[in-house]
Amino acid sequence: MTSLIRAITHTSTAILFASSLVVTSQVFATEEDEPADAPTAVTHTMTKEEQEGKDLAFAKSKGNCLACHAIAGGNLAGNIGPALIAMKIRYPNKEDLFKVVWDPREKFGRGVIMPPFGDHKILTKEEIEKIVDYLYTL
Repeated sequence: MTSLIRAITHTSTAILFASSLVVTSQVFATEEDEPADAPTAVTHTMTKEEQEGKDLAFAKSKGNCLACHAIAGGNLAGNIGPALIAMKIRYPNKEDLFKVVWDPREKFGRGVIMPPFGDHKILTKEEIEKIVDYLYTL
């Protein structure tokens, strides 16, 4: 693992851990902890495609992203790859994220551990598009 990937992985894991602490503190907060005029959190309602993308990403028989990546809401997440958070910031161009899932070797080189899901026909173009749609909600 290159030092850059290692640094991104450690930073992403720390951010994911910190965000889980914030979520946990919000879960245990009481009504008395919040002022009456406090803004409420905006929740994103997933589209059908985003939900299908999440299902594919979490499915062990398809994307199996949790084998290597930490993802909010995922159980037994791996720590080989970076945590999948802030994806719109990390990949402002959605096509760039699609290309990484299709064949990560193009961006990260031949030694990358992530399989080329599209190039090896593990996932179809449509399935990768749905996964990218879901990843953009993170």
